[in-house]
Amino acid sequence: MSFDQPLPPFNASDPTATFLSTSCLDFLMIELVPMTYRVANELDASSYLSNSASASSPSPTASASSPSPPPADAPNGGDALARRSNGGGETATAAAGGARRLDEDEERDAVFFRLEGLGYRVGLGLVERFSRDRPRFNDTLDAIKFVCKDLWMLVFKKQVDNLKTNHRGVYVLTDNAFRPLSRMSVDPGAHAVVRAQPFLWFPCGVIRGALAAMGIPATVQAESNELPGAVFQIKTVPSKQ
Repeated sequence: MSFDQPLPPFNASDPTATFLSTSCLDFLMIELVPMTYRVANELDASSYLSNSASASSPSPTASASSPSPPPADAPNGGDALARRSNGGGETATAAAGGARRLDEDEERDAVFFRLEGLGYRVGLGLVERFSRDRPRFNDTLDAIKFVCKDLWMLVFKKQVDNLKTNHRGVYVLTDNAFRPLSRMSVDPGAHAVVRAQPFLWFPCGVIRGALAAMGIPATVQAESNELPGAVFQIKTVPSKQ
């Protein structure tokens, strides 16, 4: 990748101009999801060790034989005190690098939060650049169509295959060959669908960010029933009167 000015016929002022290989998004997604899992667990382990160390440090005014109990709202405070009373086995293990690992639900929430947040920032930037010369969308359905056609083509090199709405703020976008899933090398079956789910969280953030840039607050969820298809459900948030 070069930081030099692009040569003709590329036009740097053209929001649709492509200066990178279309495979860059594929490589980004391949690395982004496992990296986010590592970061989530490493940050939690660091926080856990910090809390354990704080809880195990005696107060300067505390008696050596009767350590004061930690505050009720101190994270892991009571557990740390109990571990010290039992010989400090688990705390010592954590200090040696054997800190607890996030359980499945905690890990899923942490990874979703980070991936969706990253996608949100990307969606904001894309729409700010790509729609800067377009008139503002006055109708939510027009904005959704913009996402299905223009934005999808810009990011995934194709349009959404199907759009459904109940005309009450719910929109369902179906992509039968979603690009981030189309090149995944996985065994067919339910297990593959579960493993593919995290790769939909970043695109969910892109959609939410794109809609937010157009003044439409929404929540976005996605699922895949059969690879490489993906279904995105958008629920717009009614504006407060």
